[in-house]
Amino acid sequence: MKIFPAIDLRGGRVVRLTRGDFDRMNVYGEDPAAAARAFRAAGADCLHVVDLDGARAGTPQNGDALRAIAAVEGLFVQVGGGLRSPQAVEETLALGARRVILGTAALSDAPFLDAMLKQYGERIAVGVDARDGRVAVDGWTRTTGEDAFSFCRSLQERGVSTVVYTDISRDGMLAGANLEAYRRLCALDGLRIIASGGIHSAGEIARLRDMGVDGAIVGKALYEGKLTVQVALEAAKGGRA
Repeated sequence: MKIFPAIDLRGGRVVRLTRGDFDRMNVYGEDPAAAARAFRAAGADCLHVVDLDGARAGTPQNGDALRAIAAVEGLFVQVGGGLRSPQAVEETLALGARRVILGTAALSDAPFLDAMLKQYGERIAVGVDARDGRVAVDGWTRTTGEDAFSFCRSLQERGVSTVVYTDISRDGMLAGANLEAYRRLCALDGLRIIASGGIHSAGEIARLRDMGVDGAIVGKALYEGKLTVQVALEAAKGGRA
């Protein structure tokens, strides 16, 4: 299982939100590239980057920060936030992202998702952000009536290979992931699941690994010192948890 340390960007800074609330934000650094280098030095080879400004605005807003992050050698960088047009996807990949994550547009614009899958294949993932089991969009500011699990199943049927599933109620709370949701999702054959939201311990990472989750995004637990990259990586590969 892969470990993705998280870098959330707002105004060019490294931040974390609590339950997706922009009014409950902690700033953890002024230099996103320095954060990426620190994660790489600790052993990480994957990174999850979210352009929070882009998610709210509908177009990417932190291109300079992303370019600097992607320039760090040895990192597979996946990026989401505001990717709602072919131009935005193309430009984000050109900045160095290895995979892009479509969110709002994957739900609201099916032809766009299909076109991006046809053009870029496995370099396209879909982010499914769930609040009370329903899909949330527009930077988590609006909850739809779409059932999150049913939506994931429809994505698998349409050829999406990777889903980043976030339980918003757990995000930034250090209270543990929604393990039952990931058990259900892992039953969808042919769909790689990346877990996000509340992951805070090696034991939890081990449980996600054992149920077949492909990757785990870890954010606040790393920034608050509850977990280290080294411990997370060891648990992910089957070491002592």
